[in-house]
Amino acid sequence: MTSDARRRLADARLYLCTDARRDRGDLERFLHAALSGGVDIVQLRDKTLDTRTELELQPLVAGVAAQYGALVAVNDRADVAELSGAAILHTGQEDLPVAASRRLLGPHVLLGRSTHSVEQAAVAEADPDVDYFCVGPVWPTPTKQGRPAVGVDTVRAVAATAPVTPWFAIGGIDERTVAEVVDAGARRVVVVRAITAADDPEGAARRLRAALGQ
Repeated sequence: MTSDARRRLADARLYLCTDARRDRGDLERFLHAALSGGVDIVQLRDKTLDTRTELELQPLVAGVAAQYGALVAVNDRADVAELSGAAILHTGQEDLPVAASRRLLGPHVLLGRSTHSVEQAAVAEADPDVDYFCVGPVWPTPTKQGRPAVGVDTVRAVAATAPVTPWFAIGGIDERTVAEVVDAGARRVVVVRAITAADDPEGAARRLRAALGQ
């Protein structure tokens, strides 16, 4: 991976996961609004899409992201990440192992990992193939059904270990709750509905980005 992408990851504060917005038909317009508001990383995550449709949409996502200097992430699918030229592949604890992702994609793709405890975060921090990790879900969220919330105390405990690897708090974070994770030591967050469900996605992104600081 280029040093530029690593620098952008290190500087990233606001990471957005969005569906394809097929019910609204406004994916491109929405992406422009969210990224102009300060989103640093965008992931198209829509389990209703088949692989072909996801691949067809990836150039649109990449094209908008490029206009704002944002990184594009793919969830779980190493093949989609490779074929679309995405900068990032993100995997969960039950997905492809990190070492396998690295073997498939080589050194030119950043690898992210979901963690749900201080112990899992420590494993991610110690893994040289992990370029960033997420901690959560901090609060219950319908996007992580069946996944117990880990609470703000877990965010605080991870922050206390002072990871060198960039890390993000995730799960139930919005304009009302972002201050709590910032106070707990998080400097980066992943959001979904805080922007996707907003009447003003650009404004929502801008306010979240401001709450995270520089």
